[in-house]
Amino acid sequence: MKTILIMRHGEAEPLVRHDESRALTEKGCQQAKMMGQWLAEQAFSPEGVLISPYLRAQQTANQVLQFNSPRFLETCSDIVPNGNASFAIDYLETLISMHPDIDNWLLVAHMPIVSYLVDQLSPGDMPIFQLAACAQIEYDELTRKGILKGLHIPERVAAFQ
Repeated sequence: MKTILIMRHGEAEPLVRHDESRALTEKGCQQAKMMGQWLAEQAFSPEGVLISPYLRAQQTANQVLQFNSPRFLETCSDIVPNGNASFAIDYLETLISMHPDIDNWLLVAHMPIVSYLVDQLSPGDMPIFQLAACAQIEYDELTRKGILKGLHIPERVAAFQ
């Protein structure tokens, strides 16, 4: 079994001319950092990471990854807001088969694709993600099926720290 974590970026500044250049706010940085710390405390330290090329997703991943050093890290243009979730999951499954020693994967992306990614892995589950929320999926690479185990949000995990 693998753990796949699908995370939405933290709070970003208001719309700007180029959506891909929106940066995290201070609150967004804190949200991402809280989730990163919580993931590390829960032994969900990501070993394989895919990150949207958009600035706010890159900044979110940087905050999360303060607490561990992944063995595989890649910027992935398939997980942008209007990306194709089916194509992205095919790519993730290829990476999983190429790196069988990696048990915990993290994808940092945006709405609405984060919801579609969860649905591709755990059909029928399509949660609406709050900012910096992280879906936890238990994934069987042999059957290529996953089970949504939880949707964790910064405010809730902060209460347990």
